[in-house]
Amino acid sequence: MKSIILLFFSIILFSTCSISYQFNGASINYDEVKSISIHDFPNQASLVYPELSNMFSQRLRQRYMNQTRLKLIQQNADLDLEGEITGYEIAPMAVKEDGYASQTKLTVTVRVRYSNRVKPAEDFEQTFSSHKEFDSSRLLSDVERELCTQITDEITDMIFNATVANW
Repeated sequence: MKSIILLFFSIILFSTCSISYQFNGASINYDEVKSISIHDFPNQASLVYPELSNMFSQRLRQRYMNQTRLKLIQQNADLDLEGEITGYEIAPMAVKEDGYASQTKLTVTVRVRYSNRVKPAEDFEQTFSSHKEFDSSRLLSDVERELCTQITDEITDMIFNATVANW
């Protein structure tokens, strides 16, 4: 009889728990946090890839929409993400014996301001950066979209983990 009562109370206790831990790493209390606003991230880098701002902003929104139950709204959300792309740099890496680079590195840097209206102590401003290397015999224009997609995915993962994966 005691085990049945204990089981009953355990079921009630665990079924009322409102924090959601998902395999994607998000830990969000959906009773307190229901919405997010993700503003466009303008490209303020000195070197500009025209598609990057839209690509980054859209992929960041998709990440939160696909992996949380948060509602995306324009303003006055419980969570707020804004910022800008501050760096888009190309640098030679490995130099061959003839003095030419055999690898080139593309680096993207994004500054993010995160506001949590439910828990303001979690607010931050932080810079995230990622890079990919490619063979210098290839033109940047031939690999730019693919590299930017990979870099954007890495940076959006970092931002997602820094904001809603509070393990």
